[in-house]
Parts: sequence; C-alpha cells; structure tokens
Amino acid sequence: MNNKKTKAKPVDKNVIIKAKDAVIKALDQNGNGTIDIEDIIVLAIKTPGVHITRANFLKKELFKNYPQEVIDKAIETTPAQAGIPSNKIDKIADEIIKFERNCVSGISVALGAPGGWAMAATIPADIVQYYGYTLRATQKLLYLYGFPEIDSDEEGLQLDSQTVNQIILCLGVMNGVAGANNAIKGMAKALAVGVEKKLLNTALTKGTFYPLVKAIAKWFGVKMTKTIFAGFFKKAIPIVGGVVGGGITFFSFKPCCFRLKNVLQDTVLSNPNHKSSAEEDEFVTSIIKGTVIDVDYDEIIPTDEDNDE
Repeated sequence: MNNKKTKAKPVDKNVIIKAKDAVIKALDQNGNGTIDIEDIIVLAIKTPGVHITRANFLKKELFKNYPQEVIDKAIETTPAQAGIPSNKIDKIADEIIKFERNCVSGISVALGAPGGWAMAATIPADIVQYYGYTLRATQKLLYLYGFPEIDSDEEGLQLDSQTVNQIILCLGVMNGVAGANNAIKGMAKALAVGVEKKLLNTALTKGTFYPLVKAIAKWFGVKMTKTIFAGFFKKAIPIVGGVVGGGITFFSFKPCCFRLKNVLQDTVLSNPNHKSSAEEDEFVTSIIKGTVIDVDYDEIIPTDEDNDE
C-alpha cells in the first residue's frame, strides 16, 4: 500500500488574479474599480424577496394576536404607540433574527464548495445573499421599533442615496460603531418630533450624518475586500470558498442583528419612557440647523479585532 503523501499542486498566480478581477467586476456597481458597501446594498436590494413593505410586514406579524384596530394604528403610527408591549415586540424581533439567520446559514454549504473559476463565481452570490438577508432583518427591525418605510421605487429595486446612507448607519450599528448608535437614536428623535423629511435627507447625504456614513463606508470597503480575498494569495482556491462562507454567515449574523435590536428598542420611537441623551439632542439640533457635528469618526471605527465574533 502506498502511503506516500502527494503535495497539493500550487495554484497559478495568474489564475488567482483573474478570479479576483472577476469577483470585483461582478460586485462593482458604481464602476469605481473597488468593492464598497454601496455596491453590495444596490445588488442585495435587487435580490427577490429582500425589499420588505412595512404595512404588509406589520400585518403579517401582528394579525394573530391583535385586533385590526391595533394593527391599523401600528401601521399609521408605531407598534409602541399602538399599545403593543415592548416585550412582545422584542419577542417578534428575536424570532425574525432567528429566521433570517437560519436562512443565511445555508448559503455557504451550497455556494462555498467549488474551487477555481467556479468558486470565484460563487463569491459574489455568497456576499450578496448574506447582505440581502441582513437588509431583510434590518428593515423588519426598523419597522418593529417605529421607523417609517424604507424609500424605494415601486418594485423595491432602487434606493435613493439617503436611503442607502441610512442603511449604512444601521450596518455601522451592527458592526459596533459607537457613533452610529447615537446617530440612529438621534434620527429616531428627529422623526418623533416631526423634523421635515427634506432636512433628514440633507443630513444623510451631505449634512449631519454624512461624515459618519463616509467613515463607515470606508471601513466596510477595506473589511469586505479583506474578507473576500483573505485566502486568495495564501491558500488554494478550493479552501477559500469554505473560509468565505463559514466566516461571513452563521457566526457573524446573530450578534450583528442583536446590536441593532438593542439600539432600536430604546429610542423615542420605541420606548415611551426613553430619556434622550445629550448626543441625541445634538444630532437633532444639527439636523435642523443643517450643520455637521465636529467628530473624527475615523477614530471610533472598530478594528478587525473589535469586530471578530
């Protein structure tokens, strides 16, 4: 019996580079030659089933336990204002996170197995589907805890820049950016006190929130590129599929969603007894005045070590 071990044949570097270029081409939606979070959001929202209609979602989640008048008020205002207890809202949120996590955890098994060019083709699908489920969970949590409908076209396939930036703030919360927590709470208070939508949109696209949005997006671009290509030049391509699939799905999804839930469950929109912090009030004042808060957000973006689960 021949027990001689056979060394793995090294992967041609040109093949790896071509595979990497193929992944960038597949994911790069804004044509800037890099992979950034805007690309992923645009691709993910186009995935069937990712866009969630607020009214339909709340009807589906509430009809079993609440009369129609309560459901109608929850849709017209917020679930909290409709008198739905916070512990019941939290229970629904937990079930949503569990459901979406179970869905996303199956991606890797199906998409992470092939090697070579086949693996390169699966990476965009893996990443897009992961963030598709992340966007589903984000929308549902926002609606449960009092935020209005995510703006999109009639088919739910196109998002304007302010909506993309709001999602980026939520992803910042999910990934441990402390400044994003206060931003979301400040946005909630602005919505609760009736700040004009035009002012909120300006704050998201070039005002109050924009420096933080840019910092989060920059960090995501670096982290995503490292995650996708971590093994390309160190390991054989067939191994990389498993690394990408296993690392970006099951283990990271639940804690990310719970970070967002923990912030959303204590805002002016979701908690009648919420006491606004000075930071929240500063955000609201800045939105109304059209100013930018002077913070070096690059200093509060988490490191890879901070974000590991």
